[in-house]
Amino acid sequence: MANPNIVNVTDIRGNTSSFLISSNASPFATALVNNPAGSNKVYKINTIIAANRHGTNNYEISVLLFSANNLTGTNTEIASTITVPADASIVIVDKNSSIYLLEDKSIGVSSSTANVIAVTASWEEIS
Repeated sequence: MANPNIVNVTDIRGNTSSFLISSNASPFATALVNNPAGSNKVYKINTIIAANRHGTNNYEISVLLFSANNLTGTNTEIASTITVPADASIVIVDKNSSIYLLEDKSIGVSSSTANVIAVTASWEEIS
């Protein structure tokens, strides 16, 4: 089931993931959120926050939605080469602009430089 009906929800579980983007490999080195095929769940992405840990330099982050899990298929930009100022955080997605991640879809992130941008995402697994 690629898009489960969420009218009669039986389970909602909150999740948070946070990590340092450790590679700037192309096209996207790190999966932020992955909803596998056959999960029978919809993920409601409530927040994506990027924090620049570097004290003096600005760095860029990109966030893309992939049409298949594990960062495969085609991708569409959620945020493209957004500058994160030194020692600052930016909100890419918040509860006012939440998005749904259906089965067999994924969200990937990359940074212009490795080991400077930390990313945090929170979402609800709805089934």
